[in-house]
Amino acid sequence: MEAHFDGPNYTIGIEEELMILDAESLELANAIEGMLEDSTSDQVKPELMESVLEIATSPQPDAAAAGEELRDLRRQVRETAASRGLAIGSAGTHPFAMWEEQRIVGRTRYRDLVSDLKFVARQEIIFGQHVHVGLDDADKAIHVANGMRIHLPVLLALSANSPFWRADATGLASTRTPIFRAFPRVGIPPTYDDWDDYAAKIGFMVESRVIEDYTYLWYDVRPHPNLGTVEIRVMDSQTRVEHTLAFAALIQAMVKELAEHFEAGKRLSKYPHQMIDENKWLAARHGLDGELVDLPSTERVRTRELAHRLLDRLRDHAQDLGSAAELEGIEDLLERGNGAARQRVVYEANHDLREVVAEIVAATAV
Repeated sequence: MEAHFDGPNYTIGIEEELMILDAESLELANAIEGMLEDSTSDQVKPELMESVLEIATSPQPDAAAAGEELRDLRRQVRETAASRGLAIGSAGTHPFAMWEEQRIVGRTRYRDLVSDLKFVARQEIIFGQHVHVGLDDADKAIHVANGMRIHLPVLLALSANSPFWRADATGLASTRTPIFRAFPRVGIPPTYDDWDDYAAKIGFMVESRVIEDYTYLWYDVRPHPNLGTVEIRVMDSQTRVEHTLAFAALIQAMVKELAEHFEAGKRLSKYPHQMIDENKWLAARHGLDGELVDLPSTERVRTRELAHRLLDRLRDHAQDLGSAAELEGIEDLLERGNGAARQRVVYEANHDLREVVAEIVAATAV
């Protein structure tokens, strides 16, 4: 397996999976092919379902530059959608969509995926945000990916934005999380000793023909050797663009801290996999309103407290990277609630899920 970790360090790339909606009914619309016909950008891409599109920025030096490009991409797809009587929304799930009504994109990869995974793939009508951060060394990328595991529950708690599924209030802050958990090779990843260990273990899976290549590993964090990045995939899609950018800034700072830890020759602390996974469940269930185990201790602390502590520690790194201003979006989430909390406020007024989707569409455009 070739590794293209040739830097520069800490560039940011952002991917968002967005909902394509009928502008009148606000139901999901199987309309990606028409959207692609009208788009001249190779940064607008299909996903598994015809009612989903992905936008992806190019590598940028900081969150502000990534924000300019991301806002422009959101504007482009909104205008393309409007010309076809469609709308664009961003959240972790569509509140009342039924997966049985969604068509699979006519691409070999996705048809093969449905053939392999059957119902598990067909019911995966969910939407996530991915952040890529560039690195200049393969062993450093493994160290960073290993170290990011402890941060995944806090990132999920902050980003949880999917409290509704199939017209039901699920009681979860991130319903997207257990839905995606049905996929193989997802969730908290294993650790690897170094790049050679990673390449050998993934190579074994490829040679065994259980996966075609490493992109069929859908873990919450993974090295992406073709791009030379570490990719963090745990977050629900964010409705407001300033929150998307806040996660990019926060993750960029996390990667810098862990990369410098590697460069200093330090070893990562070891945490029980099952406890990181338990924290992730608590984050999916309660979002910011619950508690997490403050590993490596057994003490449970308020999730907001852990998030504040992490934000304060990483602020100087974000300042060094030119991304500190975008961290205001994390402060907003901590003060006013994550996307799940905001959706619930809208729903509680009239118990109207179409009103929730209308609010999502309006806030996606801001």
